[in-house]
Amino acid sequence: MEQYIKVEIAVNESAQERVMAELLAIGFDSFAEHDTLLEAYVEKALFNETELTEVLSEIDPSYTFVFADMPNINWNEEWERNFEPLVIANRCYVRASFHPDRPEFEYEVVINPKMSFGTGHHATTSLMLEYELETDLTDKIMIDAGCGTGILSILAQKKGAKKIFAFDIEDWAFENLIENCNLNGCDRIQTGQGTITEIISSDIQVDILLANINKNVLLAEMDEYYKRLLPKGLLFLSGFYEEDIQDILDRAEAAGFKKESFKVKDRWVSMKLLKN
Repeated sequence: MEQYIKVEIAVNESAQERVMAELLAIGFDSFAEHDTLLEAYVEKALFNETELTEVLSEIDPSYTFVFADMPNINWNEEWERNFEPLVIANRCYVRASFHPDRPEFEYEVVINPKMSFGTGHHATTSLMLEYELETDLTDKIMIDAGCGTGILSILAQKKGAKKIFAFDIEDWAFENLIENCNLNGCDRIQTGQGTITEIISSDIQVDILLANINKNVLLAEMDEYYKRLLPKGLLFLSGFYEEDIQDILDRAEAAGFKKESFKVKDRWVSMKLLKN
């Protein structure tokens, strides 16, 4: 079992989502949120105190932290203690396998995550789920780029998608994707590990592409998204802030997309675009 470092960061609950997003980029993979404290966990081999200090200082120089070794941590116990069920748009119920089911909801997605970012609680994920609920996915062929736990792909199948290509570059995400697909009885999700150029041939074109990643990856891969969408195909993006909207939109329009709409929650944005 890998040995982990536990970092306790003094940060108010309202700012914790942004801190988690930045820590994911430097190797952290699990979090526990409290009112004025964020617990963050990272494999000891990946921990870099200087890098952590720099990341936190860029967000707010007043943030302080302490850290300690956490060998043999029980991850199931950690996220069971912190993962509450979630309802999206009063239609989709997201729960873990240890929560009771709620048959009164139109859709139910069961997620046993290896980190808190894959549960739907983060603003970017909940916004993407909202867009899926608003969109007719019946018989659609889709791509879920940077799929994480697979939550978006799973809802897509439950809403009638014909086939979903779901992939992520991370080992934990690929393993967790397969686990969660099995939990939900999904048989129309084709899984892979790698980037969009490694997993999806450029001659494949789909009806809808989902990409909940981060600003830099979205900007870098915009042309690849365009190539892999059919004419009038829909592109749903998330993983960036309100202040990034114009940068994303400029790049998307240059690639050949037209903005349809966007949603904002806690400064995070999801955007719907149409391939011209």
